Parts: sequence; C-alpha cells; structure tokens
Amino acid sequence: MFKSKIDKNPYGYYFIAPFFISFIVFGLGPILYSFYLSFTDWEGFYEPTFIGLANYERLLHDTLFFKSILNTLIIWIFSIVPQLTIALTLALILHEKFIRGRHLFHAIYYFPNIITPITLGVMFALIFDWQTGSINQFLLKVGLIDEPFYWMNNVWTSRAIVALTIMFQNFGFNMLVFLAGLQAIPKDLYEAAEIDGASRFQTAIKITIPLIRPVLIFTLITSVIGGLQIFDAPLMLGSGPDNSTVTMIMNLYNAAFVRYEYGYGATIAYGAFVVIAIATVITFLIPGVRKKKEA
Repeated sequence: MFKSKIDKNPYGYYFIAPFFISFIVFGLGPILYSFYLSFTDWEGFYEPTFIGLANYERLLHDTLFFKSILNTLIIWIFSIVPQLTIALTLALILHEKFIRGRHLFHAIYYFPNIITPITLGVMFALIFDWQTGSINQFLLKVGLIDEPFYWMNNVWTSRAIVALTIMFQNFGFNMLVFLAGLQAIPKDLYEAAEIDGASRFQTAIKITIPLIRPVLIFTLITSVIGGLQIFDAPLMLGSGPDNSTVTMIMNLYNAAFVRYEYGYGATIAYGAFVVIAIATVITFLIPGVRKKKEA
C-alpha cells in the first residue's frame, strides 16, 4: 500500500507575508497603541499617565462631541441625497446609445474625484469668499443682493457649502459605479420591454432600478462609512459659526494635533468608530438592503 504525500509549497506564504507584516506594524500596532492612549493623559512630550476611564467619562459629557456627530450627519445628508440623485441620473442618460462622446463625459465627470479634498476645499473657499468670491460678485451684478453675503458665517449655509464640496468630488465616482451596474443588465430585458410597449419611465422603474439594487446598496453603505469620516473639506473651509461644520474627525484632529490632548483624541477616535459602526448596522437593517434568505 502506497501512501500519497502532497508536499505543500511554502513560497505562497512568502508572497502574502509582506501584507500581514505591514498591516501588523502600520495598522494593527497603531490601533492597539491608540486604544492604550485612550486610557491615558498624554501631551506627546512625556510618558503617558494612566487615568483609567476618565477620558471616556469626559467624552460622554462633551457637548462638542455630540454636536460634531450632529454636524456630520447633517452634512452627510445634505451631500448624499443630491450626490446619488445626480450620479444615477447621469448614469441613466450616458447609458443611452444615442449619446455621442459618452467616454469623454465619463472622464469629465470623474475628474473632480481625482482632485485632492484639500484643493477642492480651497477652491470652494475662494468661490464663496464674502469679499472677492465669484458667487457674491455674480449675485451683486444681477441685483439679487445689495451687499456681499458672508456664507461661512451662517450655520446652514456653511454646512451646505461643505456638503456641496463633498458632493462635487464624489458624484462622478458613484456615476461610474452606477454605469457598471447598468452595463451588467441583460439587453434582452430591454428588448422584451420595448416589444411589450413599455415606456422609458416604466422600463427604468420596473427593470433598471430593481436590477441595480446591489449597486445602490454598495454606494449607500460606502457613502455612510466615508461620509461619517468627513475631514478635509470642513478643515479648509473653516469651522463655521458656533462650530457648525466641526465634524467628528475634525474634532479628533483639533483635540490631538491642535490642543495636544493625544489621550483624549484617541478616545474621540474610538467614539467615532462606535458611531460609524452603529450607522453601518442601521443601514443593513433598512428594508430591502439586507435580502432575506429564501426558504
């Protein structure tokens, strides 16, 4: 009786080892160390002083932290609704065969996504500048306003400008995602609908939207995770009146790198992590997002 022996080639582990080593050193290590720092009082110069749950108790009584959560949610809602609406509308239009130069439009609409958020923040700050901004100059010339309007000095307009910046950057990416989902739909379904006399609106409601539901779910979940980590745009545009545009990550940045409260900054980071995790779970609980298993 012969025993077959399969020799396992160890070289595969060598190829995946760099990823795990880099993740442990640059990913898992800092995560665990920041968790330790959340229990300490540290200004970055001396040894951290262990203070137990004092930072977490402070977080639960910090009104700015809860206001930053509210600001983040408001800005995210202001940005995600027009963002997905414009992206889906453009995807449906550019998916039509009669549109010429579709690939050129794909590149044009995707271009803002490759611009850094810092650059976009500076650009929108200049556009909405109350003294020399092009928006105020245009409104003054057409006679809609009599004097320059200080956009960033209003709670709601400052939030809307931050949301507009984020929407402008990301709608092109979501448009391409929707286009990929539309191109995966079999053309036979559209031909059958055309034979049955279905209108374009009926085809979009009965065929297109239901079949790209996984794509819609993907964009919704990624938008929740990414939208709750807003940082670059509000940092460049300013905090607004009464900290109206201070987001969770911006609050973390101010605590750790402006006030040098690294221990409390780490605590805010874990508080933001809990908020993002809860929001993601809530997203999965929305009817239609989590498909029930068929018996």
